[in-house]
Amino acid sequence: MKRFESLGGWGRAATSGLLVALLAACSVEPTYKRAEVDTPAVFKETPAASAQDTGTWKQAQPADDAHRGQWWTIFGDPQLNALEEQAAAANQDLKAAAARVQQARAVTRAARSDWFPKLDAGFGPTRERVSAASQFQPASAGGTTGTIWRAQVGASYEADLFGRVGSNVNASQADEQQSEALFRSVQLSLQADVAQNYFQLRELDTDQDLYRRTVALREDTLKLVERRFKEGDISELDVSRARNELASARADAVGVARQRAASEHSLAILLGKPPADFSFAEAPLAPVTVRVPPGLPSALLERRPDISAAERAMAAANARVGLAKSAFFPKLDITGAFGYESATLGDLFMWSSRAFILGPFAGTALTLPLFDGGRRKANLAQARSKYDEDVAQYRQQVLVAFREVEDNLADLRLLDDQMREQNNAVQASQRAAHLSRTQYTEGAVSYLDVIDGERQVLQTQLQASHLSGTQAVATVNLIRALGGGWSDVKAPDAAVGSVTPASGAVAAATSASAPAVTEQVAKR
Repeated sequence: MKRFESLGGWGRAATSGLLVALLAACSVEPTYKRAEVDTPAVFKETPAASAQDTGTWKQAQPADDAHRGQWWTIFGDPQLNALEEQAAAANQDLKAAAARVQQARAVTRAARSDWFPKLDAGFGPTRERVSAASQFQPASAGGTTGTIWRAQVGASYEADLFGRVGSNVNASQADEQQSEALFRSVQLSLQADVAQNYFQLRELDTDQDLYRRTVALREDTLKLVERRFKEGDISELDVSRARNELASARADAVGVARQRAASEHSLAILLGKPPADFSFAEAPLAPVTVRVPPGLPSALLERRPDISAAERAMAAANARVGLAKSAFFPKLDITGAFGYESATLGDLFMWSSRAFILGPFAGTALTLPLFDGGRRKANLAQARSKYDEDVAQYRQQVLVAFREVEDNLADLRLLDDQMREQNNAVQASQRAAHLSRTQYTEGAVSYLDVIDGERQVLQTQLQASHLSGTQAVATVNLIRALGGGWSDVKAPDAAVGSVTPASGAVAAATSASAPAVTEQVAKR
């Protein structure tokens, strides 16, 4: 190893260090600014409300990492609460999302390590030939060949010129925050999927109950028809028709049971259980009349984790533009080493065998790229295009979020009217079926009128059951579209009731809704 003397003393070292610090402060990363989006003052489908309930427009501030609260408790269903807890503890997709967050955090730590010097230690011999010119000897003297033993500690450090290291750290941090937002998105989707699947199961249970009552009614009708046939009041045609209606009702009941089995299996997977180890007791769906406050459109940008993930992708792309720009500027790698070297192993650790290389300029490499065939320009163009792509995707995600909220608000508003009219249709069909059976018994109408009346009752009841299930699912979809629950939403006094916000603005929830990311990983 060549021995170097100190260059210029402490004054020159201080001057060099100051120069490096100034260059490191000259970051070429563009200043990040969140892309602007058109945000309406209120949702179009929000019911008319007072100014106090509506609130005022405000600039959106990220709040996607706020705890959402156990929003499903507003339905007042202990079984649903238990299912949500099981899913949070055992769902494999959620565990995978938590593991991805840990991966992103590890990448960030690796990027931050570039801010610190790297140290290593080495020991061993080196066979080398030293030229006469390097020893200030005449050419006729020739070179010397020998073995050098070394035991040394080395250090290397890349000065953060023009923000190259800082931009890489910023990009990694934004990627980490994006992974955390995606974890919360998976978590919210899981919670909503469990609630939706649960309500769909309950809807199918209601259908099964309707078919059981329908089958029982048609069995009684068949007995009546067979008795009248034996008495000679009617022909065999009516008996065949009654038997056909009974068999059709039984077949439809089996079809509903098949759908319920598939839905139960899907719920088991969401809970992280094999379908063979999971069964759910049958219970009809109770009407859901919970009312969810939509809040302000600007609050939607704060709460939706998928919007936060899209925004963090923009920040990461912006940092990588700076990283691509820094490739056009010089790069300074500082290295140094201290230890011992000797021609013989026995003299290696003697005090006179010590040797060192010290910076800042001794042992450094200041490189300036001159020509690379356009690679750096292409990388910069790619980074800028990626940023433009992420801006467009962010704005599109915001538009999709607004549409989803409006869709579900419209569904819930119109479903109220549709369910009210459907209930009237059920009552009217039941009255018509009763009259047709009475008149058939008296011989005033044919059996076709009875069949038609009973079919109408079953169809209107099934449609009412479907609307009840759709309303429950739409309520869950609205909560999902809004980004979760709220601290100012309270459970109704009864299992079924209305829920109104304490104020028009959506407040960030403070109660914990699910295990933390680290807890999810620990449970793997």
